[in-house]
Formats: sequence, structure tokens, C-alpha cells
Amino acid sequence: MKSQTFLITGGAGFIGSAVVRELINNTTHNVINVDKLTYAGNLESLSSVETNERYTFLQADICDKAAMDAALEQYQPDIIMHLAAESHVDRSIDGPGEFIQTNVVGTYTLLESARKYWTALKVTDAEKAKAFRFHHISTDEVYGDLHGVDDLFTETTSYEPSSPYSASKASSDHLVRAWQRTFGLPTLVTNCSNNYGPYHFPEKLIPLMILNALAGKALPVYGDGKQIRDWLYVEDHARALIVVAQQGKVGDTYNIGGHNEKQNIEVVHTLCELLDELRPAIANTAVSVNTYKDLVTYVADRPGHDVRYAIDASKIEKELGWVPKETFETGLRKTIEWYLENESWWKRVQNGSYQGERLGKLA
Repeated sequence: MKSQTFLITGGAGFIGSAVVRELINNTTHNVINVDKLTYAGNLESLSSVETNERYTFLQADICDKAAMDAALEQYQPDIIMHLAAESHVDRSIDGPGEFIQTNVVGTYTLLESARKYWTALKVTDAEKAKAFRFHHISTDEVYGDLHGVDDLFTETTSYEPSSPYSASKASSDHLVRAWQRTFGLPTLVTNCSNNYGPYHFPEKLIPLMILNALAGKALPVYGDGKQIRDWLYVEDHARALIVVAQQGKVGDTYNIGGHNEKQNIEVVHTLCELLDELRPAIANTAVSVNTYKDLVTYVADRPGHDVRYAIDASKIEKELGWVPKETFETGLRKTIEWYLENESWWKRVQNGSYQGERLGKLA
């Protein structure tokens, strides 16, 4: 396949940076990273590729129509991969407005810029216009809560979002599909399960637990800890997204999951066991217990907390041939090893806008 130009929004974020690294390190494609650099955007996550001649960074807001128009005109992308989003449920409870602005208004703005670009392209370069794709990256949280123990989210599951975050992502999904149906814009949508891996901002469960454990702090588990999530290693997800962007059927949706359903408390206990092996609590001067499991503390549950998510990823496997490479155990070990080896990265994050405090707790 000839080299293409990918314009990736949110490319300095957790999943976006994994996609950028995958494209630069393992393909010959060109990457334009468009990121506003909010609190979760971190260019240090891209230090390994920042000098590559196929990589370009543009600091811009997807809500800025003029900036998006100019970016598309200048860089002439073959594929837009839209990952820019506010993404943390607890933050959406504290401040829903930012989620509506970025995830809904921002997606609308980007769609309109993409439609303008694609419409002009049909006149100037029909072949390029025919191959153009707008790939919107979303979440399994739009589906809401699974009730039956054998149920799985499929691409036809109805939307029942529970949080301001998931409602904003559901809204953006609907906008993308409407622009395809009404205007013919060649779009694709993917909905993924919980991601984890290197460079993850420490407000999320796994990095928060790793860093709290290393510091000897409490490991706060919401409610009874029996909420179930399917876990997807971020580098597996990055590969899947590229496959969908290049090979997916226009107008289709693809669910992406890791086949790793785990209760939250099971995740925390497995993480503690691996940490006890890799950096034993008994030898960690910051810790006053013999095993990290002794730091587990049950706290009041999140408002509106969904009990179970589980992805049926058979469509992407059957139609596009993608399967995850990592099991939960191998991916979690790699993740913990990365945090142990990259203390300078996460300490700089902790010195910034987030110090591990609980978010999304109603008064």
C-alpha cells in the first residue's frame, strides 16, 4: 500500500499517541498530529518520534473551524482519525460543560471542515476523494450497562449512556453517522473497551493504582469492586484503529475489545501481585505494609456507575482479521514495567494538574 497522510486529532493523548507511534514506527505513512494540549495531552509521549520527517505537530482546537479548515487545506490528509475528546467519567460529573463542548461541538466542527475539504476534493482529485475516510473513535460506554451475565455489546446494541461523558460520546457517534447518511461523507465508527498501557494519564484506574501503591497510598476501590470491564492493551487498540481506517467499510461500526473481562477488584489484586514481584512492598521504604493488597480501601461508589461492560469483537476479527496480541496478564505486566522504568514521565505529570485526588464525588 502506498504511503498515506493521516491527520490525527488528539494525537498527544493516551490512545492517540499510541496510534502516532504505531504509524511512525511500523509503517511508511505520514502523520499530522492536531492536539489542543489540554491537561491530558503530553508531547513527551511522542518524544521517540518527534524528529521523524514523516511526523508533524500542530497545536489547535477542534472547535476552531478556521484552524481545522486551514489544517485540512494545508496537509491534504487521506484519512482523518478523530480521537480528540474529554474522556474521564469522573471529570464529566464534576464539569459536564467541557465534555459537551469538545466531544459534541468539536466533533460537529471537525465534521463540517471534513465535509468542506472532501467536497472540494471531489472536484480537484476524484480518486483521492473516493479513498478519503473520516474515522471516529468512540467508547463502549455509549451502550450503558449490560444486565445479563451472558450479554455482550455488539455493533447493533442500543445506546443507553449513563454519564455526561458517555452521553457526549453517544452524541458525537450519532453526528458522525448522520453526516454519512445525509451528506455522504465516508465515515467509520469504532467503539472500544477500557484501554490500558504505557503513557496513561494517572487519573484512570490502572495507572492510579500503580502510582498510589508505589507511594504507599490507599488504593481506592469504588463500591464493592465487582464492576466488570473488558480490558484492551492500548497498542493492540492502535493497530486495530489503523486496520479499520484503511480497510473498514464506509458507514460501518466496529467494536474493539481485548477479550479480558475482569472485576475492578480483580484488576487491583492482580496489579498488586505483579508489583509485589517486580518491586516488593516489603522492600519499598515508602510503603508501611508487607503486601500492596493491604493498601486496598473501599470507598463510596461513583454516581450512576455501570456494573458491567463486555465487547463482542467478532466482527472486526472476522471481516478485517484483527485480534489482540496481549492477554490481560501480559499487557498488565508490560504496563507496570513501563511505569517502573519511566518514573520521570509520570512524576512530571503528577507535578502538573493532577496529584491523584478523587474526582466525580457528589457533595
